[in-house]
Amino acid sequence: MIIGIDASRTITGRRTGTEAYAYHLICALIPLATARGHRLCLYFNQLPSDNLFVDWGDIERVVIPQRRLWTHLRLGRELRRRPPDVFFTPAHVIPLGYRGAAVATVHDLGYEYFPEAHPRRQLAYLRWSTRHNARVGRRVIVDSRATGNDLVKFYGTDPAKIDVVYPGIDPHLRRVEDPATIAETAARCGIQSPYLLYLGTLQPRKNLVRLVEAFAQSGLHAEGYSLVLAGKPGWLADPLLTAIRSLSSLVGGQVLLPGYVAEADKAALLSGATALVFPSLYEGFGFPVLEAQACGTPVVCSDTSSLPEVAGAGALLVDPLDTEALAGAMRQIIDEEKIRRELIDRGQINRRRFAWATAAGQILEIFESGAA
Repeated sequence: MIIGIDASRTITGRRTGTEAYAYHLICALIPLATARGHRLCLYFNQLPSDNLFVDWGDIERVVIPQRRLWTHLRLGRELRRRPPDVFFTPAHVIPLGYRGAAVATVHDLGYEYFPEAHPRRQLAYLRWSTRHNARVGRRVIVDSRATGNDLVKFYGTDPAKIDVVYPGIDPHLRRVEDPATIAETAARCGIQSPYLLYLGTLQPRKNLVRLVEAFAQSGLHAEGYSLVLAGKPGWLADPLLTAIRSLSSLVGGQVLLPGYVAEADKAALLSGATALVFPSLYEGFGFPVLEAQACGTPVVCSDTSSLPEVAGAGALLVDPLDTEALAGAMRQIIDEEKIRRELIDRGQINRRRFAWATAAGQILEIFESGAA
């Protein structure tokens, strides 16, 4: 079988959720698929680095550069010219007009819950592309049962064509035990311990204004704690950052915004945190929760969308709309050592449910069982 994959999202310099999903999944698919006699054809919209996916198995790298409308014009044309047995897009959209066998991953429908957090044109494209993937894909892969339920709810997708495949986490991500490495990383990011950490894109649906308000209400700033909001700005970040900086005066300027965290620094920053606090209003999956669990860091997160499904018993769940409850959860995870230890232990057990090799095996079975 020839499996074509849109690999365009793997060549970005700064991988966030969907880019990391595409990269790690392809890494896991290559050896598994080639061991079963399949051939992979990876499509790029610009020249990848010389060593990206090279000599990993029976693969072909097809570079078809174009700055605008690459997916629907250049990629679509290539797929029609040389159709694979099945085409898979892990982080984007099936080309318009392509009628071959196709499978797409839909990561979340957060825009349906918070449409105001997206520019009008982006919102229209998100709605169209998700509906398109769900309609023309032979199968639709989702990261969680919550996202699968949303596809049925908003677009009437047939549940029989939806497959829940949990993503994995970086297998190299683990707790950093060296205090010097943790301290050096924190200092480079302008952070002093102790600190509570949020990790992810800075955008309204992440509920960060309420997180700062809860931090102020908790009184932890008076005990020397900082709140670190680490991540790159997303949609409508400017008014969000203005509100955060204004609220920061309530806690003596102890809300820190170090920006995007490089993959090489993530483990040390998580390992040095007293806890990860992730009060997002909606998540299709929630990688930071698992990443914190892998690094032995206790987690406070929302009890909404996919987060209870992903966090399992390894997190203190809280209503993200309840500022007082969020403040209380932050205090509890710091003040009660027994709770901290239980969450760390449960988190280490929970994160074992998520592995890229497992995800790749399940997706390959979807390709082999009739998607083509």
